[in-house]
Amino acid sequence: MDIGVVFQLDPPAREVVDLAVKAEAAGFSHVWSFDSHLLWQECYVIYSAILAATSKVIVGPMVTNPGTRDLTVTASTFATLNDLYGNRTICGIGRGDSALRTLGLPPVNLAGLRESVSVIRDLATGKETSYRGETLQFSWAAGSELEVWVAAYGPKALALTGEVADGFILQLADPDIAAWMISTVRAAAERAGRDPASVKFCVAAPAYVGDNLAHQRDQTRWFGGMVGNHVADIVARYGDTGAVPTALTDYIKGRQGYDYAEHGRAGNTHTDFVPDGIVDRFCVLGPPEAHIGKLRALRDLGVDQFAIYLQHDDKEGTLAAYGDTIIPALS
Repeated sequence: MDIGVVFQLDPPAREVVDLAVKAEAAGFSHVWSFDSHLLWQECYVIYSAILAATSKVIVGPMVTNPGTRDLTVTASTFATLNDLYGNRTICGIGRGDSALRTLGLPPVNLAGLRESVSVIRDLATGKETSYRGETLQFSWAAGSELEVWVAAYGPKALALTGEVADGFILQLADPDIAAWMISTVRAAAERAGRDPASVKFCVAAPAYVGDNLAHQRDQTRWFGGMVGNHVADIVARYGDTGAVPTALTDYIKGRQGYDYAEHGRAGNTHTDFVPDGIVDRFCVLGPPEAHIGKLRALRDLGVDQFAIYLQHDDKEGTLAAYGDTIIPALS
């Protein structure tokens, strides 16, 4: 199982680059980041600095969207980074949440998401593609490689993922929900004539290593609010009658709204509705042995990568604990 890490891009950018260097030294395989340009600094500028300062980690957004940049611009950015740093990029993409909603725009529809996967991947790997009625190709991108992984929760988005994506990003670490989501994506891949085993699986969630569980919960409760924001969209579309597991739909009944000014931040003020049980299920908390046990359970389900959302008050301690103990135990 690969272990990645996800950063918010708060200034100063140099501190994010320094953390990425430490993550590579600790054995992390991927460095991801949020992509929401009104809330944080511009991700692709920082990716170039991270790639220049490291030699092995794969770098990309968790996740970008088809709405804030033209697809050809996104593809050109990835292909250029690959030319500079040797095929060390990855594209996580979804319909769009904070990056679009803070602009007063809705998420992109599924047809737009489907198109974005093929256009970005084809152009970024030097292939010919059709976009806006034109046949396009980057003649200079031969040899560039890019996988496109889709983040999804709802049934139609999960089906799309199985049909077209190289990988699936599930933003929570509950093994029961992960098993349901993975089986749904695999079934969609099989129906589309793809090898279900060809779709890779990433679980992304906060991880905090230590013994003070109450403090860890307080530092990671924001994640239940972020997930609930996505689930609220699904409930609004499908109701709460089984389109996704009830463990997702039941806990958001006390949700009062969402403030993007506190998106993804420890200690935010709009997550009181998230109970301790959901924090424990969705996140990976406790001493190293608790992390190892939960990650082994996810690995046994077919999860290829666990990516840590590192938004709490002990970033370096958690990076070190993973490097010293947890990553070696999972190797």
